[in-house]
Amino acid sequence: MKYLSILIFTLFILASGYGQTKNLTKMNSTKSERFERGWEKLKEIDGEAGEKVIESLKDISPDLGTFIIEYAFGDIYTRNGLDLKSKEIAVVAALTAMGNTQPQLKVHINGALNTGSTINEVKEVILQMSVYSGFPSAINGMNALKEVLKERQEHGIKDEIGKTATDTTQINRLKLGEQELSKLDSLQVERLKNAYNDFSPELVKFTLEYGYADIFSRDNLGPKYKQISTIAALTALGNAQPQLKFHINAGLNIGLTETEIKEIMLLMTVYSGFPSAINGINILKEVLEERKEGK
Repeated sequence: MKYLSILIFTLFILASGYGQTKNLTKMNSTKSERFERGWEKLKEIDGEAGEKVIESLKDISPDLGTFIIEYAFGDIYTRNGLDLKSKEIAVVAALTAMGNTQPQLKVHINGALNTGSTINEVKEVILQMSVYSGFPSAINGMNALKEVLKERQEHGIKDEIGKTATDTTQINRLKLGEQELSKLDSLQVERLKNAYNDFSPELVKFTLEYGYADIFSRDNLGPKYKQISTIAALTALGNAQPQLKFHINAGLNIGLTETEIKEIMLLMTVYSGFPSAINGINILKEVLEERKEGK
C-alpha cells in the first residue's frame, strides 16, 4: 500500500510537470508567433533603424524590446484597417507634435520613406504640425528629416522627392483660407467668425490665412493624409479635444472611414498611451452619434 501511494504520488507529480511544460510550450509558442510576426513587420517598415532600437534595449530591458515587437508591430501594425503609408504618416505627425521623442521620430521618418511617402510628403506632414504644436516642433521635425535623409544617402538609398506645392502667394489669402476650411465643413467659417470676431478678429484672420490658406491649401499631400496627420497629432497631444472633434468630423466628410479613424486611435496607444487613445475613441463615438442624429 505504501509503495502504491508513492507510485500514485510520483505519477501525479509527473503529470503535473507535463501539464505545466505543455502550458509553457503553448505560451512560448504564442509569444514566438507574435514576436516573429512583429519582427517581420518591424523590418518591413523601419528596417535597420528599427532593429537598432531593439538592439539598444538588450542590455537594459530586453522585455521592453519584446513588448515593442509583440504589441506595437505584432498586434497593431499587422492590422488591416489602415495602410502602412497612412500609419507612418500618422506616427510622424504625432511624434513631431509631441516634440520630445527625436530618436523615435527619426526611426519613423525612415519608416515613412520606406512605406511609400516621398520626401516632400514627409516635409508636408512636419510643416502641417506648425499649426497644431507650433514652429519649434516643426523646426525640430525638419532637422530630424534632414539627418535621416543624409544617413540614407550615405547608405546609397535614393528617395523620391515628390511633387512641389503649387504657389498660391498671389491669391487672396483670407478668401482662400475660407474656401479650404469650407471643404472640411461648410459651416465652420461662420462658426469661427461668430465665436471670435467680436473678441479676437486677429485669431480668425490668422487661422484662416495661415492655417488654411498657407498650409492646408498646399497640394502636395492628399487631403486624407492631411486629416490623418491632424487627427493623430491632436490625439497624441491630448489637450485640444474640441479641435480633435472637428477634425474627426472633417475626416469623415472628406472620405476617411470610421475604421480608419479607429485604427489611428489604436496606433496612438503605442506612441502617446492608452489614455489618449481612449479619449480619442470617445470623441469619435460622440461624433458618430451626432452625425447619426443629424446634428
